Amino acid sequence: MQLRIPGPTPCPPSSLQAMGQQMMNHRGAEFAEMIRSITERLKLVFQTKGDVFLLTSSGTGGMEAAIVNTLSPGDKVLSVSNGFFSERFADIAIAYGAEVVTLGFEWGRPIDAGKVDRTLRDNPDIKAVLVTHNETSTGMTNDLQAISTTVKSFDKLLLVDAISSLGCIDLPIDDWHCDVVVTGSQKGWMVPPGLAMVSVSEEAWRAHAVAKMPRCYWDFALAKDCLQKGQTPWTPAVSCCYALDKTLDLMLDEGLESIFTRHSRVGRLTREGVKSSGLSLFSDENYASDTVTAVNVPDKVNASKLIRLLQDEYDVVIAGGQERLSGRILRIGHLGSVSEDDMRSVLEAISKALPRVR
Repeated sequence: MQLRIPGPTPCPPSSLQAMGQQMMNHRGAEFAEMIRSITERLKLVFQTKGDVFLLTSSGTGGMEAAIVNTLSPGDKVLSVSNGFFSERFADIAIAYGAEVVTLGFEWGRPIDAGKVDRTLRDNPDIKAVLVTHNETSTGMTNDLQAISTTVKSFDKLLLVDAISSLGCIDLPIDDWHCDVVVTGSQKGWMVPPGLAMVSVSEEAWRAHAVAKMPRCYWDFALAKDCLQKGQTPWTPAVSCCYALDKTLDLMLDEGLESIFTRHSRVGRLTREGVKSSGLSLFSDENYASDTVTAVNVPDKVNASKLIRLLQDEYDVVIAGGQERLSGRILRIGHLGSVSEDDMRSVLEAISKALPRVR
């Protein structure tokens, strides 16, 4: 079966085999050695010299951790939004009592750093900016470098959802001055769901020292104290740690530049294949994602029927749209363990199935 949704993504054999190991003492020396090794290799992929922590949760848990560790109730926060997941980031901040200023863009259109600049000028009391690097819901990648340059010119915190980009698309965290960056194991890391990974800058730590939002499970200070002992504050997803230990070796053996180049090639092939089938892309192609492609559903085509036909008769699994895009787009994931040949077979199946549901 070709599992080509934006996540969970296919797991390589070494990842799955590692998960079949017997449990170990998560307070023992063997686990301590593994988590320290995992953390040091994560820093290489995150391209940071700062702190990186493993949290047992989905990526959304990591987003919540970013909020509660750096902000206080009543803090003014700028949510830069152009899709389903960037809106979720804002919802989390609102739930914890932040005052959220929303700078919204049409779904599928890129964030304009100039408008971010004007909003920050008009709201000097904003403390932090929330942004999604790769918007999984629309298949587009925002220009995070330009956004970061703008945000940092105002000396604001930058909290980044990089769940479907980090490890696939270049994101030099230290060079771009990102304060908290969140990703999830089930995306480009080729591991089943269960882990969120977060990086924390020195500026984020200064914010943490005065942040008043309630936190217990998500407390970065507890995570840092425990990591010094080779532990996590709470029981970790040990099997997922086994898998990540293996996939990090695969990633570093391939090399970051090679990973980014491979995803770029695969993304371009997917987009060209979609267009050659007579379909159109949903998002601005100048900002098209190299990890997920969003495709407009043609008139008189039932998206649900097409998705079901692909799975039932062609062993290809793709995703539909979310919320306001339900029934309007298809989403094809191509991240992590993926090759050009994988996507050629997916595109061939789509070209065969499409005439059958018109």
